[in-house]
Amino acid sequence: MEVTIVLLNFLYAIVGAFITLFVMAAGYLMFDKITPFNTAEELSKSNQAVGSVIAAIFIGTGIAVGLVIGLGLN
Repeated sequence: MEVTIVLLNFLYAIVGAFITLFVMAAGYLMFDKITPFNTAEELSKSNQAVGSVIAAIFIGTGIAVGLVIGLGLN
């Protein structure tokens, strides 16, 4: 019985990780669309301001989605 719960929680964690990565990518793409500059080009120029904003998007999205998925675990 306990092995089933552990495996189910592991499956939830794996699915949650993929959902988190998808939401992070979507956040990056939305940020890229709403800004008047090319985000990838600015990052390749070592623009620290753009890098900080992208890092904040990734961290915030990861925490938010991770908490939602974490609360869904048994």
